Amino acid sequence: MDSHNASADEQMQLIQIDPIRRKISLALTQIFVWPFIYLIFVMLLIFSRKQTFRTETRYILFGHSLLVDLMFLFLTDFVVLLSYNVVLIPLRFCIPVCMLMETVTSCAPLTIGAMCLERYVAICMPLRHNAISTSRRALIVILLIWILSSISPFVDMFILVSTASHEYLTQLTHCHYEIMLPERIRRFARGLLYIMGMVFILIIEVFCYVMIFLAARAAYSDKKSASKGQRTISLHIIQLFLCTAEVMCPYIEAVVMQYDIQLYLTVRFFNFLAFSITSRAVSPLVYGFRDEKFYAALVYYIRCKVNVISDTDKHT
Repeated sequence: MDSHNASADEQMQLIQIDPIRRKISLALTQIFVWPFIYLIFVMLLIFSRKQTFRTETRYILFGHSLLVDLMFLFLTDFVVLLSYNVVLIPLRFCIPVCMLMETVTSCAPLTIGAMCLERYVAICMPLRHNAISTSRRALIVILLIWILSSISPFVDMFILVSTASHEYLTQLTHCHYEIMLPERIRRFARGLLYIMGMVFILIIEVFCYVMIFLAARAAYSDKKSASKGQRTISLHIIQLFLCTAEVMCPYIEAVVMQYDIQLYLTVRFFNFLAFSITSRAVSPLVYGFRDEKFYAALVYYIRCKVNVISDTDKHT
């Protein structure tokens, strides 16, 4: 416990090194984060208003992906605001926030895997797609994703509450998941398990990609749909690598901090924008802009329905 308190004090000193730099980083973070929050919120609004999107499996999974990304961005920005404004809160109040952040972080790659499997069924088994990919089964998959994602945070919470002292649970701290893992071996095990899960999902995505490729070559599938499915899964794989890099970043930052604190601050800020935020921006690009039906609805609402006249003419 003492080593963890020391690391918390060290983080406090790092944040207070350069107030001007801290304010600039905070401003850049808000400029970078809020456009994505706005875009994802608009997409969720479109999803909620269109009955078609709420009945198709792929759009249901996409809507869940958007919800998870929005929750992550809100929670992350909340924690960033607290950290850069040097606001410390009791650890026991940080625990629910950390648990929810860890859960939505784990939900993202699992949802990616489910979306890839849905595309595999749609392209490689088109005759059985309607029977397999139903809205009810999509909701069951989402429920399973949340259950699996919440197991690790709840286990860590029970271990912490059972073993930590009252002084540790009432101390003031910044909200980050490592406060729930005081022992280094548990932090290492958490990272290892997360990477193993990512590898498993990557195997699923590679399998789907190869099967879709073979289906396109065999000409028993719509080549256009197969080609589009391959590109979609390729973007999902990129997103998965970004999620994996996000988990590896703290280990890299710990090594850099031993040599140069200023370099550590730069690397930490870059990793946050490049991996934590960018990985959540890939989902809107994958479906929001590449799906013709969703893109048309997105443009319609962003333009405040100014194209209603052209739509009327088209129907006429």
